[in-house]
Amino acid sequence: MVGAQPLLRRKLRRRAGAEPGYAHAVEERFGRYGDALGATGASAAASGPLVWIHAVSLGETRAAAILLGVLRPLLPGMRLLLTHGTATGRAEGAKLLQPGDLQVWQPWDTPAAVGRFLERFRPAIGVLMETEVWPNLIAGCRARGVPLVLANARLNARSLAGARRLAWLSRPAYGALAEVWAQSEGDAGRLRAAGAHVGGVFGNLKFDVVPDAAQLAQGRAWRGAERRPVALLASSREGEESMWLEALSRTGAGAARPVQWLIVPRHPQRFAEVRAQLEAAGLSVSCRSAWGAAPAPADVWLGDSMGEMVLYYGLAHAALLGGSFAPLGGQNLIEAAACGCPVVMGPHTFNFAEAADNAALAGAALRVDGMAQAVATAEALVLDAPRQSALELRALEFSAAHRGAALATAEAVAGVLYGERPVPAGEAGCGAIG
Repeated sequence: MVGAQPLLRRKLRRRAGAEPGYAHAVEERFGRYGDALGATGASAAASGPLVWIHAVSLGETRAAAILLGVLRPLLPGMRLLLTHGTATGRAEGAKLLQPGDLQVWQPWDTPAAVGRFLERFRPAIGVLMETEVWPNLIAGCRARGVPLVLANARLNARSLAGARRLAWLSRPAYGALAEVWAQSEGDAGRLRAAGAHVGGVFGNLKFDVVPDAAQLAQGRAWRGAERRPVALLASSREGEESMWLEALSRTGAGAARPVQWLIVPRHPQRFAEVRAQLEAAGLSVSCRSAWGAAPAPADVWLGDSMGEMVLYYGLAHAALLGGSFAPLGGQNLIEAAACGCPVVMGPHTFNFAEAADNAALAGAALRVDGMAQAVATAEALVLDAPRQSALELRALEFSAAHRGAALATAEAVAGVLYGERPVPAGEAGCGAIG
């Protein structure tokens, strides 16, 4: 695996061209840490247990933030070791750190890098968020007696099929986890089929999110001052803006529309690209980064900022669910529901199938066949004030009805940490992921 390191370094350099965060502390990826991190290991245990949470990207980091809000009071004096795989995850995770906490990159999943990581930090427990099953990481923890759990766990049918094709690798990895806590009964069944011991079905941590009150209030204020109702294309992925432009072109575009559209791309490296695409289509664009006291008039508003989805959901009367119109599995609709923003979702929601289906059943979300129908549905909805208000209330009720996963998960973490839940016996026997 040493021979593959130049390929990984080259990939990181390419990604750093668009997101400079990928150029930061590259050696951490290989389990090499500078003295700037300070003392770790046994001496750190005196100030409380070192709890390691791995949150690969932005969504997992936000789920980890919800868990930490309950876990810190439950484990007084705990110190946090936070790892990530993406630059956006690491930037968001930096906001969660308190004095004594540590943040590094996830080690590359080789025995050597994993070994250096575990020997350096010696966590009391490891918490992997959602889908992050790494065979060498799990095997290394098992060999050193570090209990490793999978929290807020989900596994869709497509991923289960992939795990079954590589059962010689995946089944020992799932089986060596100390505990797995699933988001839904469907996830639990698929995780058991993959070889995991599912200790509970706690729901989705993200339902316990408390939207930023200041952002929500600002969004609502701007919405109230806008003469047209606002429709949002939320967390759009590559190709979906083109679908949206095509849908608009069928009925005319620009300021003559009765609806103000707002687009927020999922990835920050695409902000400039999406703006150029909209302007090339003849639309005027007002970017969030240039707004003063209020959004500037334009055919389309572009949300080119990070960490402000609550503001955008507060500003919108309804949102199209990004990632659900291209075959990408959909983004998470839970934050929209918590903000009282009804969602229109496309056919591709396999990443969050149960939440999407339940939202549709509760009337908090509407399912459509594609982008053209989504645009028409959203515009009709935001122009129908009584119906929009009814769906807004249903979204809030749907969000409130599914809370409680954070406390259940935090109590389960404490149970594993203090030996109330056993680490399964047996050999890990895991190899590296290619």
